[in-house]
Amino acid sequence: MMDKKFTGRKKKFAEDFYKSGAWKACSKSYRDAHPLCEQCLKEGRYTKATVVDHIQPHRGDSELFWNPDNWQALCKPCHDKKTGEFDS
Repeated sequence: MMDKKFTGRKKKFAEDFYKSGAWKACSKSYRDAHPLCEQCLKEGRYTKATVVDHIQPHRGDSELFWNPDNWQALCKPCHDKKTGEFDS
C-alpha cells in the first residue's frame, strides 16, 4: 500500500521545482538546444518541442529531476501520451 503522506511530499516537491525559476531556465535552455520533439523525429515528423520530459519518472528524486541525461524534448501531445502510458 502506498503511503499517502509520502506521495504527497513527492507531489509537492515536483510542483515546487516545476514552478521554480531554476527549472524554467533549465527547461528553456534545453528546448533552445533541442527545438524539435524527439518522438516526432523518430517517426519522421518535424514538430516544435514545448516540454522537457523526464525519461525516467523522477517520482520526487531530485537527482533524477535535475539530471539532463534524463531529459528529452517533446511536443505536448507526445509528452501527454508518454506520461499517460508510462509514467502513471
